[in-house]
Amino acid sequence: MAQDYILEVRYLKKYFQAGRPGWFSRGDLFVHAVDDVDLQLKRGEVIALVGESGCGKSTLSLTLMGLEEATEGTILFEGRDITHASPKERKEIRQRIQMVFQDPYESLNPTQTIEEIVSEPLHVHGLATNPEERNDRVRRALEDSGLKPAEDYLHRFPHQLSGGQRQRVVIASALVLEPHLLLADEPVSMLDVSIRAEIINLLADLRQKRNISVIFITHDLGTVGYFADRVAVMYLGRIVEIGTMGEVLKDPQHPYTKALLSVIPVPNPRLRRKRIILQGETPNPIDLPKGCRFHPRCPVAIEACKLSDPPLQKVSDTHSAACLLLVR
Repeated sequence: MAQDYILEVRYLKKYFQAGRPGWFSRGDLFVHAVDDVDLQLKRGEVIALVGESGCGKSTLSLTLMGLEEATEGTILFEGRDITHASPKERKEIRQRIQMVFQDPYESLNPTQTIEEIVSEPLHVHGLATNPEERNDRVRRALEDSGLKPAEDYLHRFPHQLSGGQRQRVVIASALVLEPHLLLADEPVSMLDVSIRAEIINLLADLRQKRNISVIFITHDLGTVGYFADRVAVMYLGRIVEIGTMGEVLKDPQHPYTKALLSVIPVPNPRLRRKRIILQGETPNPIDLPKGCRFHPRCPVAIEACKLSDPPLQKVSDTHSAACLLLVR
């Protein structure tokens, strides 16, 4: 693995068995939640993982975190294979990989004060046993998360905070361990539009201040256009296009990426794209279509799409996409 990669994912698969074997169900049916994903993340880099609900984004993050066991493939973190780490190894790894979940209302214990919530990871991992050091790390995490001064929030309860403040507490409880990688799973989707930019700006500042690598999961390309270095577009368990944010926004190659970009609101009417409305429903992840899995909804599909499932192919040194041969 190259030295500048903090995370490298190779041919990762996560399948869920669809029901138990019995009179009314088969035991050989599986939900292909994550299917042959390759992904590399550099130190200090931000990748936006984009796709519709149900495409496998959250399952991928849970598998990277070790909350779901990988079916096949390899996950390398800081040069170490963590694919099938033991519970003891997982606990150690989670000091350096932390996750910010979608719903701050469900992420916080309503019976704990903010100080107790943010300091709990330190207790779990046996860190900062000295009270002064622990208090210093808790205050620093809160203030780095935008809750200043920290003393104003330490003795409050979650119900006494706004939605944006709650999400900042969730971020602080992740930062208190001083992680190297942050998995942010739709961290702004539950917040008001006016607060979303503040949280994204906060993550951008933390990336600069602490040199944290971030995988930012979202269904909305418009929210991370200026924040992410690269974007990976996911459809039905696979990454169908990946490249720098500028390249993908300027010249998308996959018809699914084009459809996602076409519905982003643009203030300047001269810069608006013609909307591409995909027809039909997303195919069943248990019974995937033959050939390209996007072809049942693709507006430019040809007969060959029903027979061939194209791999990612290079557009440039930093931009890859599937479907180049079938579309061009």
